[in-house]
Amino acid sequence: MTTKAENLLIGAHTSAAGGVQNALYEGQEIGATTIQLFTSNQRQWNAKPLMPEVIDAWYAALKETHLQKIMSHASYMINLGAPDPENLRKSREAFGLEIERCLKLSISFLNFHPGAAIDRDPQECLDRIVESLLTYEPLLQEGDTRLLLENTAGQGSAVGWRFEELAYIIDKVENRLPIGVCLDTCHLFAAGYDLSSTLACEETFKKFDQLVGFKHLYAFHLNDSLKGLGSRVDRHQYLGKGLIGMDCFKFLMNHPQTQAMPKYLETPKDPLIWKVEIQMLRDFVKS
Repeated sequence: MTTKAENLLIGAHTSAAGGVQNALYEGQEIGATTIQLFTSNQRQWNAKPLMPEVIDAWYAALKETHLQKIMSHASYMINLGAPDPENLRKSREAFGLEIERCLKLSISFLNFHPGAAIDRDPQECLDRIVESLLTYEPLLQEGDTRLLLENTAGQGSAVGWRFEELAYIIDKVENRLPIGVCLDTCHLFAAGYDLSSTLACEETFKKFDQLVGFKHLYAFHLNDSLKGLGSRVDRHQYLGKGLIGMDCFKFLMNHPQTQAMPKYLETPKDPLIWKVEIQMLRDFVKS
């Protein structure tokens, strides 16, 4: 294995149970060079504040593990495009607190699902997401955290499954906020963007570049898919065990525009399998 492969940023969504620093240590145990985590309980609106001793433990672990480009995943409860005023208020408040936690921990990326239209027009939802994001402009000037829109599978009323929708949001906020995209491979496939062969990957990323632009792509969630192309059903699977297959992951580990981008496994939770998958991804790198 080459030194280049060893240094590539590959990790998984590790557990912060018992303290956020534990997510870093679990990453180290599975051979990761980066991780994704929840900085608070993602099933509750009210998050406990980060105490000084927790922040100190985080920075000590960061120094010890040498992990880089840490990503936080915002709570699944947050809907920045919610049509219901109370849900929107709670979502905006929770997202603001998440940004504050990321800034305190010097987290590189805050990944979030754009939102869901529920029973309203998707365009109305997109405009409300833009309105929500712009309220964080002053807060985001304080540090280096970048917001990353995660493409969705298009399940239910979720927006952000079409490249055009991601491009719309970015175009409205990029001059005022640090914004970008994290592409989830399972979500791409479920949304109808083929990744099942090298040629299919080339076509999909060519389309992404035309509509959104590679300059806005910062990271990947790596997942195979239990459901078929265009199913719009979000069901993650271990790499190579689903309907996408290995060609996609070999492509991403070797393509000059995607190789060095941080990649976070969101395959079903199993640290032993993550360790195997991380090594496998490194082994895909051509010397």
